[in-house]
Amino acid sequence: MQAKDRDKQAVLATLDRYSELYAAHDTDGISALFAPDADIVVIGTGADERYVGPDAIRGLFQRNFAESDTADVSWTWRHVVIVGSAAWVAAEADIRVRPGGVETVVPVRWTVIMEKRGERWLWLHRHASVAASGQAAGKAYPTE
Repeated sequence: MQAKDRDKQAVLATLDRYSELYAAHDTDGISALFAPDADIVVIGTGADERYVGPDAIRGLFQRNFAESDTADVSWTWRHVVIVGSAAWVAAEADIRVRPGGVETVVPVRWTVIMEKRGERWLWLHRHASVAASGQAAGKAYPTE
């Protein structure tokens, strides 16, 4: 296997690892996927979900896990681009959660930016969004 293919598999493995750790409610494990840098960023789907730095991001996952007794991330599409020691992933997933005992599935779109440090790919930025409801296929803007 060529180096670029190994790197692509390693990048995708971080997403698979995230899914495992999220299901296990493992805040420490998820935090270890991120670079320890003060300027790492996570933007979530909630209006207030904008986190900078390891401590803030750890707090995000603690909040997520406190609000739902189950959490499962199933990837439905992933696309990886690698240039040198940088990689970015565009992905879609279904996140199954059960806040307050009511199961719901949240279809999310993700962008993750990573940097290879030594042999590890570390997350520097993650952005999640939910497609606009009321926006019909083929339309540029939500109208409902």
